[in-house]
Parts: sequence; structure tokens; C-alpha cells
Amino acid sequence: AALVAEHIKKQDIVITTALIPGRKAPILVTREHVASMKPGSVLIDLAVEQGGNVEGSELGKVVVTDNGVKIVGHANYPSRIAESASLLYAKNLLALLQALHDKEKGITLNWDDEIVKAIALTRDGQVVHPAFADAVREVQTV
Repeated sequence: AALVAEHIKKQDIVITTALIPGRKAPILVTREHVASMKPGSVLIDLAVEQGGNVEGSELGKVVVTDNGVKIVGHANYPSRIAESASLLYAKNLLALLQALHDKEKGITLNWDDEIVKAIALTRDGQVVHPAFADAVREVQTV
């Protein structure tokens, strides 16, 4: 408990997820821990639907403590993450395509670019990605 207390007071963000099937969620972060955190720190209680891991968390609410710490107790996190994850994935794909696109030439591959090296699996009929090249060598020697 003393080790947890020392770590928590130094953190800006703490995410708790502890659940025991069929039982109330255990309290991992006490009111004293929360009081020791810096103003503006955030606690995300993913176990709030089973009673919560953070003392003072409330289902469906964001609680702001006297010392300015936010305890987030949103219900059903998986339903909240899907849209954000899809938007992030789409943004990453757009950034990748923009990095590979030349306005005059269209799609161009600079084989010296680290992004191209990281995503290229084959070139001119040869496996060029190190992780896959090793696997191909292993298969060829069997």
C-alpha cells in the first residue's frame, strides 16, 4: 500500500481495471491517494460498474475532488472507444497515404524512407521486411 501511495501521488493519469468475477471491485485508490495527487490529475475507473477501484468514483459521472483531481466513472467504455479508435485509424491511414503521394507523380515509394522500409513486405519478388525475411529463410531451410 505504501508503494502504491508513493507512485500514485507522482502520476498525472491513473487507469484502474481490477475486477473479481461475481464480486464487488476492490478499492485500489483510496481518498488519501486521491488527495495526494496534483491538481488536474485524472483517474479513470474502468471498474466503476462493479463498484469501482477508486474511492469516490461514481457511475456515469466525472467527479472533481476538492484538490482538482478528476475521477472519471463513465459506464460502458468499449462503446465509447470504438468511434475514437476508428477516427484515429482513419487519420493514420490518411497520413500514410499522404506520405506516399507526390502531387505530380502520384503514389511514389522512396525505398530509403523509414516508413516505406517498415511497411514494405516485398520488392521485385523478394521478401524485404526483416521479420518476414527471417520466416521465409526458415521455411526454405526445412
